[in-house]
Amino acid sequence: MNAAEPHGAQGAPAPLLDAEAAAAAAATTATTGTVLAAGRRRAPGPGPVALVVAGGLSVQFGSALAVLIMPRTGAFGVVTLRLAVAAVVLLLVCRPKVRGYTRRDWGTILAFGLAMGGMNTLIYQATDRIPLGAAVTLEVLGPLALSVFASRQWSSALWAVLALSGVALLGSSGFGGLDVAGAACALGAGACWAAYIVFSAQTGRRFPQADGLALAMAFAALLSLPLGVLEAGGKLLDPVTLGLGAAVALLSSVLPYTLELIALRRMPAPTFAVLMSLEPAIAAGAGFLVLHQALTLVDALAIALVIGASVGAVRSRTRREPSRK
Repeated sequence: MNAAEPHGAQGAPAPLLDAEAAAAAAATTATTGTVLAAGRRRAPGPGPVALVVAGGLSVQFGSALAVLIMPRTGAFGVVTLRLAVAAVVLLLVCRPKVRGYTRRDWGTILAFGLAMGGMNTLIYQATDRIPLGAAVTLEVLGPLALSVFASRQWSSALWAVLALSGVALLGSSGFGGLDVAGAACALGAGACWAAYIVFSAQTGRRFPQADGLALAMAFAALLSLPLGVLEAGGKLLDPVTLGLGAAVALLSSVLPYTLELIALRRMPAPTFAVLMSLEPAIAAGAGFLVLHQALTLVDALAIALVIGASVGAVRSRTRREPSRK
Protein backbone atom coordinates (compact mmCIF):
# COMPACT_ATOMS: atom_id res chain seq x y z
CA MET A 1 0.00 0.00 0.00
CA ASN A 2 -0.73 1.75 0.69
CA ALA A 3 1.58 7.97 1.50
CA ALA A 4 2.44 11.93 1.10
CA GLU A 5 3.43 13.71 4.94
CA PRO A 6 1.54 9.21 2.17
CA HIS A 7 2.50 10.97 4.25
CA GLY A 8 -1.99 13.63 13.21
CA ALA A 9 -5.00 15.15 12.67
CA GLN A 10 -5.17 17.96 10.18
CA GLY A 11 -8.02 20.36 10.80
CA ALA A 12 -6.89 22.76 8.07
CA PRO A 13 -4.73 20.81 5.62
CA ALA A 14 -3.79 23.54 3.20
CA PRO A 15 -2.36 26.04 5.73
CA LEU A 16 -0.48 23.27 7.49
CA LEU A 17 1.04 21.95 4.29
CA ASP A 18 2.07 25.46 3.32
CA ALA A 19 3.64 26.13 6.71
CA GLU A 20 5.54 22.87 6.78
CA ALA A 21 6.80 23.33 3.25
CA ALA A 22 7.94 26.87 4.02
CA ALA A 23 9.87 25.60 7.03
CA ALA A 24 11.49 22.96 4.87
CA ALA A 25 12.72 25.45 2.29
CA ALA A 26 15.97 26.04 4.19
CA ALA A 27 16.54 22.44 5.23
CA THR A 28 18.84 19.94 3.58
CA THR A 29 18.83 16.15 3.64
CA ALA A 30 21.66 13.64 3.31
CA THR A 31 20.15 11.85 0.35
CA THR A 32 18.46 14.51 -1.75
CA GLY A 33 20.33 17.75 -1.08
CA THR A 34 18.15 20.80 -0.78
CA VAL A 35 14.43 20.36 -0.11
CA LEU A 36 12.19 22.30 -2.49
CA ALA A 37 10.68 25.47 -1.08
CA ALA A 38 6.96 25.34 -0.39
CA GLY A 39 6.23 28.53 -2.21
CA ARG A 40 7.68 27.07 -5.43
CA ARG A 41 5.61 23.93 -5.70
CA ARG A 42 6.24 22.18 -8.97
CA ALA A 43 4.73 19.25 -10.81
CA PRO A 44 6.81 16.10 -10.18
CA GLY A 45 9.14 14.88 -12.90
CA PRO A 46 9.40 11.30 -14.13
CA GLY A 47 11.77 10.36 -11.30
CA PRO A 48 9.47 10.78 -8.29
CA VAL A 49 6.42 9.60 -10.25
CA ALA A 50 8.24 6.40 -11.15
CA LEU A 51 9.12 5.89 -7.49
CA VAL A 52 5.47 6.27 -6.48
CA VAL A 53 4.24 3.82 -9.14
CA ALA A 54 6.90 1.26 -8.21
CA GLY A 55 5.92 1.60 -4.57
CA GLY A 56 2.26 1.09 -5.45
CA LEU A 57 2.96 -2.09 -7.39
CA SER A 58 5.05 -3.45 -4.54
CA VAL A 59 2.59 -2.69 -1.76
CA GLN A 60 -0.50 -4.05 -3.53
CA PHE A 61 1.07 -7.33 -4.57
CA GLY A 62 2.42 -7.60 -1.04
CA SER A 63 -1.12 -7.07 0.26
CA ALA A 64 -2.41 -9.83 -1.99
CA LEU A 65 0.22 -12.17 -0.54
CA ALA A 66 -0.82 -11.09 2.96
CA VAL A 67 -4.40 -12.23 2.27
CA LEU A 68 -3.03 -15.72 1.62
CA ILE A 69 -1.35 -15.73 5.05
CA MET A 70 -4.45 -14.64 6.99
CA PRO A 71 -5.82 -18.19 7.41
CA ARG A 72 -2.61 -19.01 9.27
CA THR A 73 -2.36 -16.02 11.59
CA GLY A 74 -5.45 -13.83 11.23
CA ALA A 75 -5.40 -10.20 10.16
CA PHE A 76 -3.74 -8.93 13.35
CA GLY A 77 -1.05 -11.58 13.06
CA VAL A 78 -0.21 -10.55 9.49
CA VAL A 79 0.07 -6.90 10.53
CA THR A 80 2.40 -7.81 13.38
CA LEU A 81 4.62 -9.91 11.13
CA ARG A 82 4.72 -7.22 8.46
CA LEU A 83 5.57 -4.37 10.79
CA ALA A 84 7.96 -6.33 13.04
CA VAL A 85 10.03 -7.76 10.21
CA ALA A 86 10.08 -4.43 8.40
CA ALA A 87 11.17 -2.66 11.60
CA VAL A 88 14.04 -5.10 12.17
CA VAL A 89 15.24 -4.76 8.56
CA LEU A 90 15.10 -0.97 8.58
CA LEU A 91 16.78 -0.65 11.99
CA LEU A 92 19.62 -2.94 10.91
CA VAL A 93 20.12 -1.16 7.59
CA CYS A 94 19.68 2.43 8.75
CA ARG A 95 21.09 2.18 12.29
CA PRO A 96 19.34 5.44 13.20
CA LYS A 97 20.71 7.57 15.99
CA VAL A 98 18.35 8.37 18.85
CA ARG A 99 20.06 11.43 20.28
CA GLY A 100 20.06 15.02 19.19
CA TYR A 101 16.36 15.29 18.32
CA THR A 102 13.79 17.63 19.82
CA ARG A 103 10.48 16.74 21.41
CA ARG A 104 8.75 17.90 18.26
CA ASP A 105 10.89 15.54 16.20
CA TRP A 106 9.90 12.62 18.41
CA GLY A 107 6.28 13.74 18.34
CA THR A 108 6.40 13.50 14.56
CA ILE A 109 7.84 9.98 14.79
CA LEU A 110 5.10 8.87 17.20
CA ALA A 111 2.36 10.36 15.02
CA PHE A 112 3.88 8.78 11.89
CA GLY A 113 4.12 5.39 13.59
CA LEU A 114 0.55 5.62 14.90
CA ALA A 115 -0.78 6.49 11.43
CA MET A 116 1.26 3.68 9.89
CA GLY A 117 0.05 1.11 12.41
CA GLY A 118 -3.57 2.20 12.09
CA MET A 119 -3.43 2.16 8.30
CA ASN A 120 -2.00 -1.37 8.20
CA THR A 121 -4.31 -2.79 10.86
CA LEU A 122 -7.49 -1.39 9.36
CA ILE A 123 -6.75 -2.27 5.72
CA TYR A 124 -5.99 -5.87 6.63
CA GLN A 125 -9.20 -6.06 8.64
CA ALA A 126 -10.93 -4.77 5.50
CA THR A 127 -9.29 -7.21 3.07
CA ASP A 128 -10.22 -10.05 5.43
CA ARG A 129 -13.88 -9.13 4.77
CA ILE A 130 -14.09 -7.61 1.27
CA PRO A 131 -12.10 -8.03 -1.99
CA LEU A 132 -8.76 -6.27 -2.24
CA GLY A 133 -9.79 -3.99 -5.11
CA ALA A 134 -12.87 -2.78 -3.27
CA ALA A 135 -10.94 -2.22 -0.03
CA VAL A 136 -8.27 -0.09 -1.70
CA THR A 137 -10.85 1.85 -3.71
CA LEU A 138 -12.49 2.93 -0.44
CA GLU A 139 -9.15 3.46 1.30
CA VAL A 140 -7.88 5.81 -1.39
CA LEU A 141 -10.61 8.32 -0.56
CA GLY A 142 -8.39 9.46 2.33
CA PRO A 143 -5.54 10.74 0.14
CA LEU A 144 -8.01 12.14 -2.37
CA ALA A 145 -9.83 14.07 0.37
CA LEU A 146 -6.49 15.45 1.55
CA SER A 147 -5.76 16.76 -1.92
CA VAL A 148 -9.23 18.30 -2.33
CA PHE A 149 -9.09 20.08 1.03
CA ALA A 150 -5.55 21.31 0.45
CA SER A 151 -6.16 22.69 -3.04
CA ARG A 152 -8.98 25.11 -2.10
CA GLN A 153 -10.15 25.23 -5.73
CA TRP A 154 -13.74 24.82 -6.87
CA SER A 155 -12.69 22.37 -9.58
CA SER A 156 -11.45 20.00 -6.88
CA ALA A 157 -15.05 19.55 -5.76
CA LEU A 158 -15.91 18.20 -9.21
CA TRP A 159 -13.19 15.58 -9.00
CA ALA A 160 -14.37 14.66 -5.50
CA VAL A 161 -17.92 14.16 -6.80
CA LEU A 162 -16.59 11.93 -9.57
CA ALA A 163 -14.66 9.83 -7.07
CA LEU A 164 -17.66 9.53 -4.76
CA SER A 165 -19.77 8.44 -7.72
CA GLY A 166 -17.36 5.59 -8.29
CA VAL A 167 -17.51 4.60 -4.63
CA ALA A 168 -21.30 4.74 -4.64
CA LEU A 169 -21.38 2.50 -7.70
CA LEU A 170 -18.98 0.10 -6.05
CA GLY A 171 -21.05 -0.04 -2.88
CA SER A 172 -24.40 -0.43 -4.60
CA SER A 173 -23.61 -3.35 -6.87
CA GLY A 174 -19.87 -3.89 -7.17
CA PHE A 175 -18.32 -7.11 -5.85
CA GLY A 176 -21.73 -8.56 -5.03
CA GLY A 177 -22.34 -6.14 -2.15
CA LEU A 178 -19.85 -5.05 0.49
CA ASP A 179 -19.62 -6.14 4.10
CA VAL A 180 -20.38 -3.06 6.22
CA ALA A 181 -17.61 -3.70 8.76
CA GLY A 182 -15.10 -4.30 5.98
CA ALA A 183 -16.08 -1.09 4.21
CA ALA A 184 -15.84 0.88 7.47
CA CYS A 185 -12.35 -0.50 8.12
CA ALA A 186 -11.28 0.49 4.60
CA LEU A 187 -12.55 4.05 5.11
CA GLY A 188 -10.76 4.21 8.47
CA ALA A 189 -7.59 3.03 6.76
CA GLY A 190 -8.04 5.88 4.28
CA ALA A 191 -8.13 8.43 7.10
CA CYS A 192 -4.93 6.93 8.51
CA TRP A 193 -3.43 7.00 5.02
CA ALA A 194 -4.04 10.73 4.77
CA ALA A 195 -2.31 11.20 8.15
CA TYR A 196 0.51 8.94 6.98
CA ILE A 197 0.97 11.17 3.94
CA VAL A 198 1.29 14.29 6.08
CA PHE A 199 3.63 12.84 8.71
CA SER A 200 5.78 10.88 6.26
CA ALA A 201 6.75 14.13 4.57
CA GLN A 202 7.44 15.82 7.91
CA THR A 203 9.56 12.85 8.96
CA GLY A 204 11.55 12.99 5.73
CA ARG A 205 12.41 16.62 6.40
CA ARG A 206 13.32 16.17 10.07
CA PHE A 207 15.36 12.96 9.86
CA PRO A 208 18.21 12.03 7.47
CA GLN A 209 17.78 9.32 4.86
CA ALA A 210 15.31 6.67 6.11
CA ASP A 211 16.15 7.02 9.82
CA GLY A 212 12.78 8.48 10.72
CA LEU A 213 10.97 5.74 8.82
CA ALA A 214 12.91 3.06 10.72
CA LEU A 215 12.06 4.62 14.09
CA ALA A 216 8.39 5.09 13.19
CA MET A 217 8.17 1.52 11.91
CA ALA A 218 9.58 0.24 15.20
CA PHE A 219 6.94 2.21 17.14
CA ALA A 220 4.16 0.88 14.88
CA ALA A 221 5.42 -2.68 15.39
CA LEU A 222 5.35 -2.26 19.17
CA LEU A 223 1.76 -1.03 18.97
CA SER A 224 0.63 -4.02 16.89
CA LEU A 225 2.56 -6.70 18.78
CA PRO A 226 0.02 -7.33 21.59
CA LEU A 227 -2.84 -7.71 19.10
CA GLY A 228 -0.87 -10.10 16.93
CA VAL A 229 0.24 -12.26 19.85
CA LEU A 230 -3.31 -12.45 21.22
CA GLU A 231 -4.73 -13.58 17.87
CA ALA A 232 -1.98 -15.81 16.49
CA GLY A 233 0.17 -16.75 19.47
CA GLY A 234 2.89 -19.28 18.64
CA LYS A 235 1.81 -19.45 14.99
CA LEU A 236 3.84 -16.29 14.43
CA LEU A 237 7.03 -18.32 14.99
CA ASP A 238 6.22 -21.00 12.41
CA PRO A 239 9.11 -20.99 9.86
CA VAL A 240 6.84 -20.97 6.81
CA THR A 241 4.69 -18.22 8.27
CA LEU A 242 7.77 -16.21 9.18
CA GLY A 243 9.11 -16.55 5.66
CA LEU A 244 5.84 -15.42 4.09
CA GLY A 245 5.60 -12.60 6.62
CA ALA A 246 9.09 -11.45 5.71
CA ALA A 247 8.12 -11.35 2.03
CA VAL A 248 5.03 -9.29 2.86
CA ALA A 249 7.13 -6.94 4.99
CA LEU A 250 9.63 -6.33 2.20
CA LEU A 251 7.00 -5.90 -0.51
CA SER A 252 4.42 -3.96 1.49
CA SER A 253 6.53 -1.92 3.91
CA VAL A 254 10.29 -1.71 3.45
CA LEU A 255 10.44 -1.13 -0.31
CA PRO A 256 7.32 1.03 -0.91
CA TYR A 257 7.68 3.20 2.20
CA THR A 258 11.31 3.92 1.39
CA LEU A 259 10.46 4.82 -2.22
CA GLU A 260 7.59 7.04 -1.07
CA LEU A 261 9.76 8.80 1.51
CA ILE A 262 12.28 9.66 -1.21
CA ALA A 263 9.55 10.75 -3.63
CA LEU A 264 7.95 13.02 -1.05
CA ARG A 265 11.17 14.99 -0.78
CA ARG A 266 10.75 15.86 -4.45
CA MET A 267 7.03 16.51 -4.89
CA PRO A 268 4.22 18.31 -3.01
CA ALA A 269 2.22 16.19 -0.58
CA PRO A 270 -1.17 16.90 -2.27
CA THR A 271 0.18 15.79 -5.65
CA PHE A 272 1.50 12.60 -4.10
CA ALA A 273 -1.90 12.05 -2.48
CA VAL A 274 -3.79 12.06 -5.75
CA LEU A 275 -1.22 9.83 -7.45
CA MET A 276 -2.01 7.30 -4.74
CA SER A 277 -5.51 7.06 -6.19
CA LEU A 278 -4.11 4.92 -8.98
CA GLU A 279 -3.72 2.11 -6.47
CA PRO A 280 -7.29 0.71 -6.78
CA ALA A 281 -6.42 -0.42 -10.30
CA ILE A 282 -3.16 -1.96 -9.09
CA ALA A 283 -4.99 -3.65 -6.21
CA ALA A 284 -7.67 -5.00 -8.53
CA GLY A 285 -4.98 -6.43 -10.80
CA ALA A 286 -3.17 -8.01 -7.86
CA GLY A 287 -6.46 -9.42 -6.56
CA PHE A 288 -7.17 -10.99 -9.93
CA LEU A 289 -3.68 -12.41 -10.55
CA VAL A 290 -2.89 -13.63 -7.03
CA LEU A 291 -6.27 -14.14 -5.36
CA HIS A 292 -8.42 -14.85 -8.44
CA GLN A 293 -10.88 -12.10 -7.51
CA ALA A 294 -12.49 -11.38 -10.88
CA LEU A 295 -13.80 -7.95 -11.83
CA THR A 296 -17.22 -7.33 -13.33
CA LEU A 297 -17.94 -4.49 -15.74
CA VAL A 298 -19.50 -2.50 -12.87
CA ASP A 299 -16.43 -3.07 -10.70
CA ALA A 300 -14.13 -1.84 -13.45
CA LEU A 301 -16.30 1.23 -14.10
CA ALA A 302 -16.34 2.15 -10.40
CA ILE A 303 -12.57 1.90 -10.13
CA ALA A 304 -12.15 3.84 -13.38
CA LEU A 305 -14.23 6.72 -11.97
CA VAL A 306 -11.98 6.97 -8.91
CA ILE A 307 -8.84 6.84 -11.05
CA GLY A 308 -10.27 9.42 -13.43
CA ALA A 309 -10.89 11.77 -10.52
CA SER A 310 -7.29 11.30 -9.42
CA VAL A 311 -5.84 12.02 -12.84
CA GLY A 312 -8.06 15.08 -13.22
CA ALA A 313 -6.96 16.42 -9.87
CA VAL A 314 -3.30 15.92 -10.74
CA ARG A 315 -3.66 17.69 -14.09
CA SER A 316 -5.55 20.58 -12.48
CA ARG A 317 -2.78 21.11 -9.94
CA THR A 318 -0.12 20.83 -12.63
CA ARG A 319 -1.70 23.63 -14.66
CA ARG A 320 -2.03 25.90 -11.61
CA GLU A 321 1.37 25.36 -10.01
CA PRO A 322 3.57 27.30 -12.51
CA SER A 323 1.71 30.53 -11.73
CA ARG A 324 2.64 30.13 -8.05
CA LYS A 325 6.40 30.14 -8.54
